[in-house]
Amino acid sequence: MKVVCSPEVKAALDAGRPVVALESTIIAHGMAYPANVETACAVEDVVRENGAVPATIAVLGGVLRAGLTPEEIERFGSDGPQIIKVSVRDLPFVAGKRLDGATTVAATMRIAAMAGIPVFATGGMGGVHRGAEETFDVSADLTEMTRSNVALVTAGAKAILDLPLTLERLETDGVPVIGYGTGEFPAFYSRSSGLKVPMRADTPEDVAAIMRSKWELGLVGAVVVANPIPEEDEIPASEIEPVIASALQEAARLGIRGKDVTPFLLGEIVRATKGRSLQANIALVKNNARVAAQIATAYAKG
Repeated sequence: MKVVCSPEVKAALDAGRPVVALESTIIAHGMAYPANVETACAVEDVVRENGAVPATIAVLGGVLRAGLTPEEIERFGSDGPQIIKVSVRDLPFVAGKRLDGATTVAATMRIAAMAGIPVFATGGMGGVHRGAEETFDVSADLTEMTRSNVALVTAGAKAILDLPLTLERLETDGVPVIGYGTGEFPAFYSRSSGLKVPMRADTPEDVAAIMRSKWELGLVGAVVVANPIPEEDEIPASEIEPVIASALQEAARLGIRGKDVTPFLLGEIVRATKGRSLQANIALVKNNARVAAQIATAYAKG
């Protein structure tokens, strides 16, 4: 099965111009309407302003797509939770049944790699969940990072996760984690986690060189570019951590598990912070899109 690219994305790929993949789960499941559509369109604008072509990825009628029209983005935003949240395991189902699907980080990485798009901007990646020693709840994002040759620009792992165990898993799997302009692993809403990154890069050209080196060495899989949220938009870890702990307790009390946990927790955190976490989320996604476009441009220059 091939990925169907929009005319704009196909023209850019054919000409060797920079393209940045964007996920669609953040539209359908990450934010409420209409903020989700406004953010998706604003993120595409940021990519264009920084010299690259945006390729929002989704499944439409069973077809793997790279590049959506404004009307399609609007529909994904307004229909929201009615659209299936699609990880890699779900791709055969939605494709075979000719359904619509909003792609997670893992599924977006796979489709981006199939389309030949080497850079992907998201908000925060998945990882090892807190309490995974009992639940075995580990995001498929980590598995996909061992399979798809894509640079993932992210504000670290989602703050609701177990960050030390997530970094341990990435080390075990041989996935490079690069602090972009930082020696510390960012914690989504917060610039600081207290955890060191194993390597650092300070320019798009440095990241592009690492990407080329990894794949020219025959090492399959992703490169994680950990890009901290802008300082003026962050919520310090000391402030957000009690909110996260309370949301986790509420999820446990209600028996919420699996892929329903993340959207529930993010919604609870938005409520508890009176929308401040949503504004931080929007800011970090735009910042990641900017950096991703710059990296894609550097990589395209060869």
